[in-house]
Amino acid sequence: MTHTAVIAGVGPGLGASLARKFVDEGCQVGLFARSDDYLEELSADLGDDAVAVPTDVTDPAQVEAGFEAVRDAFGPVDVLVNHASGGSWSGLRDISLEEFERAWRTSAYGALLCSREAVDDMLAGDGGTVVFTGATSAVRGRGGAIGFSAAKFAVRGMAESMARELGPEGIHVAHVVIDGGIATPSVRESQPDRDEDEFLDPDAIADSYWHLVEQDRSAWTLELDLRPHVEEF
Repeated sequence: MTHTAVIAGVGPGLGASLARKFVDEGCQVGLFARSDDYLEELSADLGDDAVAVPTDVTDPAQVEAGFEAVRDAFGPVDVLVNHASGGSWSGLRDISLEEFERAWRTSAYGALLCSREAVDDMLAGDGGTVVFTGATSAVRGRGGAIGFSAAKFAVRGMAESMARELGPEGIHVAHVVIDGGIATPSVRESQPDRDEDEFLDPDAIADSYWHLVEQDRSAWTLELDLRPHVEEF
C-alpha cells in the first residue's frame, strides 16, 4: 500500500533518516521545516516521491497551507510524524517567558495543528498512523531544561490522549521515547572522541518508526522506548 506521509520537523539528523526510510518503503512524503534551503536539497536528493513544504508548524495558516500542498502533490495524508522540537535549556530562574512558550509551541502546539489536519484525512479514509517523537525528558524531567521538559511531557500526554480517542477509529497513535543522544552530523562533529556505540543511529531509529506504521491493528504499540545498548538506565 502506498502511504502519503508528512514529517513535521525535518533536519539533517533523524528527520532526514525518516524521510529516506519512508520513501524507500514506497511512501510519498511531505517535508515540513522552516529551513527551505535544506528542504529543497533533501527533496531533490529523494526524488519525485518527496516534496519540500517550508512550514512553520506553530502558524495555523502555514500548517493548513502545507497540508494542502501535500494533498495537491500526493493525495490525502495517512501517516504523520510529529518530529518538530523546541530546544530550551534553561532552568526555572533563568528561562524567559518567550523561551518557555517557544518550546511549547514548537513541540506541543505545532503537533496539535499538524495532527488535526492529518487526522481529518485519516478519518475520511481507512485510518492511519500518527507518531510523536519524544525524549528522555518526556518521562524524567531534565534539570536545567524546564521548557524542553514541560513541552515533551505535553507531547507524551497528547499522544496518550489521542490514542484513546482515535484508536477505535482506526488511527494508530504512538509515542517514541528517544532515550539517548542521536548520532547526527553536528553531534559527531562536536563530540569526535565519543564512541559511536554511545549514540543511537538515526537510520536504525527510522526502521523502528516504519515498524509502527506497518503494525497490525490487533497489536499496536502505544509507547516505544529506544536507547543505545551501552547506555546505563
